Amino acid sequence: MRSTEEPVEQRTNVTEFVLLVLTQSLQGQKILFAVFLLIYVATMVGNLLIVLTVMVSPMLEVPMYFFLGYLSFMDAVYSTTVTPNLIIDLLCEKKTISFHACMSQLFIGHLFGGAEILLLVVMACDRYVAICKPLHYLTIMSQRVCILLLLLAWIGGFLHAIVKLLLVYNLPFCGPNVIDHFICDMYPLLKLACTDTYIISLTVIANDGTICVVIFMLLLISYGVILHSLKNLSQEGRRKALTACGSHITVVVLFFVPCIFMYVRPPSTLPIDKSLTVFYTVITPMLNPLIYTLRNGGMKNAMKKLWSRQSK
Repeated sequence: MRSTEEPVEQRTNVTEFVLLVLTQSLQGQKILFAVFLLIYVATMVGNLLIVLTVMVSPMLEVPMYFFLGYLSFMDAVYSTTVTPNLIIDLLCEKKTISFHACMSQLFIGHLFGGAEILLLVVMACDRYVAICKPLHYLTIMSQRVCILLLLLAWIGGFLHAIVKLLLVYNLPFCGPNVIDHFICDMYPLLKLACTDTYIISLTVIANDGTICVVIFMLLLISYGVILHSLKNLSQEGRRKALTACGSHITVVVLFFVPCIFMYVRPPSTLPIDKSLTVFYTVITPMLNPLIYTLRNGGMKNAMKKLWSRQSK
């Protein structure tokens, strides 16, 4: 970490950053281009199909699908903040991003990532009410309550992202400007700052690491309570609840485990960080619609009816 004693005239802000992609091999870059392009297309088609199905299908006018539609929308935008730029960089010789585009990517990525974390909490609460208090489900999870919970998730994501932006935006960057990553994220950017970033790094751990661990543990506990309560249901009800909870738990684990590894540790950048970032920014948004549609009978039936209606 650089000292803050450097003369002010040396603290000239850079206008762009150079990104390092996953491999320096030209052949490897071409292969990754094809792979990530297919993944991105699958991500957008899968998530937007869920959004469309939830919007037009009267079968899915219940809170669970309301939240699922917004989760798919968040996944689509979250993936779009990273994947298209990564795909383009794999083809271009000059892999640069302007300072303001870098800050925008940082803000939008953490806005939708933070909102998605809170939405997963909301979805866990929804499943708890549906399974443990089924007779009062529609009363407790009214349309007004659902909109309020969604709004709180967006507000939480915004506050999370604005803190990140404020911590980084005014830092002096005087060179080098090579980010050892394929996206603009906190630790790679802090590594380039021409000042001591130790306190900011601790803030990142407190903001990201603590939130990820606490929410992950709360989610696991909540699903543990839900699964424990299944003994009071019929065999058919138990099967449906297990299917729904299994999908949610799978998504939670896929999203949180890489994030916890990234942020619950001393401030540093490790070679494995790029692979983990690929997993939760590129792979997971593609897997989420597959997990929910393959394991959710209501969603599959609604999609079949939607497509059969469109083909007539």
